[in-house]
Amino acid sequence: MKRIVALKTIVIALMIALLPAAVMAQDNGSKPDPLGGATEFAKANERTSVKLMLDWTPNTNHTGFYVAQAMGYYDEANLDVEIIEPVDTLVEAALDAGIVEFGVGFQDFTTYALVDGSEVISVAAIIQHNTSAFATIAANDPVEGPADLAPLMYGGFSQPDLENAMLSRLLECNGATWDESHYIDVGFTDPIELMSADRIDFSWIFYGWQGIQAEVAGTELDAVMFQDYLDCVPDYYTPILLTSQTMIDNHPDVVAAFVQATARGYADAIENPAEAAAILLEAVPELDADLVNTSAAWLADQYMADGPRWGQQSAEVWQGFTDFLIENGIIEGPFDTSEVFTNEFLPGTVEE
Repeated sequence: MKRIVALKTIVIALMIALLPAAVMAQDNGSKPDPLGGATEFAKANERTSVKLMLDWTPNTNHTGFYVAQAMGYYDEANLDVEIIEPVDTLVEAALDAGIVEFGVGFQDFTTYALVDGSEVISVAAIIQHNTSAFATIAANDPVEGPADLAPLMYGGFSQPDLENAMLSRLLECNGATWDESHYIDVGFTDPIELMSADRIDFSWIFYGWQGIQAEVAGTELDAVMFQDYLDCVPDYYTPILLTSQTMIDNHPDVVAAFVQATARGYADAIENPAEAAAILLEAVPELDADLVNTSAAWLADQYMADGPRWGQQSAEVWQGFTDFLIENGIIEGPFDTSEVFTNEFLPGTVEE
């Protein structure tokens, strides 16, 4: 009997080993392929040099670009890619002026630029959902939910219309009222330092970097994650990968090659966060290793999240957030977002 059971075990193991990867993914409940099932990827028609402008100094949001560079995916796509940091020019303006071919932006800033006449196009959502949060230092101002923010002083980053609108909607939805006199504009000063110094009580942070940074430093935060309240506040893509309409019109092969090579980089970051973190640290050695490794592991589940593949964008998210801006008088409407983003350059195929 033992021999029969052992033989059956071997046979079953062999059958499993021979099953196609797609079937295995369905059987074990794992996430869809970040690359949409693609096994071949676009290449530029001729060797092409392009510049990518980041939105900020290098951090784990950008890991996929550095992985694509180090793993040779850009080289295989017939591209020479230079990654640059922003100086005094907004990424949308740099794209419109032809200073760079690709850039990292945010749906909110990009929407403002589009309303003002920019012709940039979003070609991928770098992170599938908004991973930001309103956060306090737990020891100073414990918070269990949005209503607990009402009496606190908020440190804003010079977008009072948007910030107050988000706070008002979030608190109203949870039985409280936001007082705009509690808004203090602190610009881009480190919010954790300001909270530690009791200059503000809470701030809007990107949890995947600032939240993890606090965690690594031993500072416990209470965070009201936007993702947990999407029945109250709109979701939106932050960050996003941008190019220009000119690039799409004149060099669609280059756009496809860059987007698909980048997707390969982010697929690696999703599947092997520790290796991706090592690549980022090698490229940017001044970064804190504990922060990068912890953040990379956290973001591995966020890049694609519940999306059908990495980079996928939806009309519902784009129009929903834009309508929120219009409703709150932040931009003038109506504004149709159906042509400001595209999924056509992503690798593979998915049902939309």
